[in-house]
Amino acid sequence: MAVYREAIPGPALETPSTSLEAHTSAQGSDSGAGHLSFYRKLCYGIGGVPNQVASSAIAFYLQLFLLDVAQIPAAQVSLVLFGGKVSGAAADPLAGFLINRSRRTGSGRLMPWVLGCMPFIALAYFFLWFLPPFTILRGLWYTTLYCLFQALATFFQVPYTALTMLLTPNPKERDSATAYRMTLEMAGTLMGATVHGLIVSGAHGSHRCKEDTLPGEGAVSPNATRLYFIAATVVALTYPVCSTLLYLGVKERSDPSTPASGQGVGFLAGLGLTVRHRPYLKLVISFLFISAAVQVEQSYLVLFCTHASQLQDHVQGMVLTILVSAVLSTPMWEWVLQRFGKRMSALGICAMVPFAILLAAVPMVPVAYVVAFVSGLSIAVSLLLPWSMLPDVVDDFQLQHQHGPGLETIFYSSYVFFTKLSGAGALGISTLSLDFAGYESGACRQSEQVVVTLKVLIGAVPTSMILIGLCILMVGPTPKVPSRANSRSLGRDVESSVTLLKGAAWAPPFMSYLLTSGHLREACAADYPDLGNL
Repeated sequence: MAVYREAIPGPALETPSTSLEAHTSAQGSDSGAGHLSFYRKLCYGIGGVPNQVASSAIAFYLQLFLLDVAQIPAAQVSLVLFGGKVSGAAADPLAGFLINRSRRTGSGRLMPWVLGCMPFIALAYFFLWFLPPFTILRGLWYTTLYCLFQALATFFQVPYTALTMLLTPNPKERDSATAYRMTLEMAGTLMGATVHGLIVSGAHGSHRCKEDTLPGEGAVSPNATRLYFIAATVVALTYPVCSTLLYLGVKERSDPSTPASGQGVGFLAGLGLTVRHRPYLKLVISFLFISAAVQVEQSYLVLFCTHASQLQDHVQGMVLTILVSAVLSTPMWEWVLQRFGKRMSALGICAMVPFAILLAAVPMVPVAYVVAFVSGLSIAVSLLLPWSMLPDVVDDFQLQHQHGPGLETIFYSSYVFFTKLSGAGALGISTLSLDFAGYESGACRQSEQVVVTLKVLIGAVPTSMILIGLCILMVGPTPKVPSRANSRSLGRDVESSVTLLKGAAWAPPFMSYLLTSGHLREACAADYPDLGNL
């Protein structure tokens, strides 16, 4: 998040006193105070599907498309990936800044942002996979479109996740709506990689280099261009379809609540305090390495299978294995985390280390699927663990410094910002290494130097980054656990900060999940008995 206003977000989203009319008579009536019908929860969950579908397809296939179909030099591809990630990081706080100051319309304050971004993000995604007739400025074309897509995706996601708080005043109903959203977003992640991969699989199969109809190795395959065009159209259409269902099925209610009063801390001043807190600094640095390793492993798997092994025909199966393994293992990791502790759970990230090296050394089909399954397990715990450890770091900071409410937002938002930047740097530098190795865009077969580089990127690089991150995480004492004597005062700070976070439209999407699903209340219940009514 590169752009912040100086202080913690002030007023919550302002709402008129009158209730909004339903968008359509087909919504159905909700009985009871704050009750949400199944139809309304389902429509709300569907609204989050398009971003997950698009992000999943991009994560696995964009780099391969840019190198082998668009035939952009690897150095320019590194700029495309780096620029897009930075654009998404910068757009996060800017979106909240603008949304929090927008006026309410007949459809509410958040819904117009979702609907307004929808056609532009669909077009940006479609043209991201479009092959322009010119060749000289293709790098600039894709850099512009990827930056635009990442920024628009943020402007779409921030109001959508914040909409949870305005569905109903009933916490249990918000919990249920959030469960629908998380379930459908997971389904969207699986659907994106599966549908896109199935459509474009014909463009990267083992038969690709045996075709005699192509003018040369560097020529663009018309079949590949057509398949990516179809895949882009299918995914882009999910935006208008799902957004229409969201608009027809969800009513944005008025929210009379306002954030707790109290003197806030400016962002720069608060950031200076947080980065000097050793437990937070250790957590951030360790997961900068770990999250970057996961993104490198994810991004280069398809390239490795295509150019450094004979696994071209198994790419789709491996991608699906990773995603299914990650989704299904998340409840297991939650149990392990509670049963054995967070440090012991962190060792689960190491599971992918020997298997990643094994895949680079022995790229055989059985080994590849085992590696994909274990990688999914490690990815799941690497995504879950930092959000479980951050509350402990915040508690430790509050016990040592006794600052007022509001700094929690800086802890979470700065963590999101730093991890996005680390991913941008890792992908940019690693793609640049392909250029140094002599990667030939569009070529059927790459040189031995490129093959070795891909093996290093899929094995040695993520392995070393994971081990460095875990060493940093394991060194030193754990954050202090708050005592009962401090529970009451610290609980009041957490309660005030929860209210501030509810009013902050730019809070990270995962924070929206925490605040609206009851996980934060459950996590704090043991030490903070005063939070029972949040």
